[in-house]
Amino acid sequence: MTPADLLTDAFSRVLGVVETVLDGADDALLVQRPGPDANSIAWLVWHLTRVQDDHVADVAGTDQVWTEEYADRFALSLDPRDIGYGHSSAQVAQVRAPAGLLMDYYRATHARTLDFVAGLAPDQLDRVVDTRWDPPVTLGVRLVSVVDDCAQHAGQAAYVKGLLAS
Repeated sequence: MTPADLLTDAFSRVLGVVETVLDGADDALLVQRPGPDANSIAWLVWHLTRVQDDHVADVAGTDQVWTEEYADRFALSLDPRDIGYGHSSAQVAQVRAPAGLLMDYYRATHARTLDFVAGLAPDQLDRVVDTRWDPPVTLGVRLVSVVDDCAQHAGQAAYVKGLLAS
């Protein structure tokens, strides 16, 4: 198994969870929150997609899918560079989108991600991509971090759906 195969499998697992979460979710369920300050399914899926889009575009040296096509379609009153990190409860409530649009954005981001990882050779994973940390962050560490963050948020969205849809 190559690093590209491994990363493709990992990111595809996130896709599977996102598809399951959004399947059959209506607009009301997507914005419902299990507590007054809890994250909604819409916010969780939007945020995990923004993180993946932002971080992969950064290491790939490409534009984000969000700024190319989806920021205007979502029409959120947030800065287009916003990925949701540190959002207040009020900002979480601003993220509203139908399941189809959330799914389209995730699929486009997923495709862009797979295009990038498909061309990775093992030695490229050692390239330092962020010197703000000690030790500096390599491409391999950054991609594993993105998979981990996205998988956790997808799991949270699945939990919220199970909690609220019952």
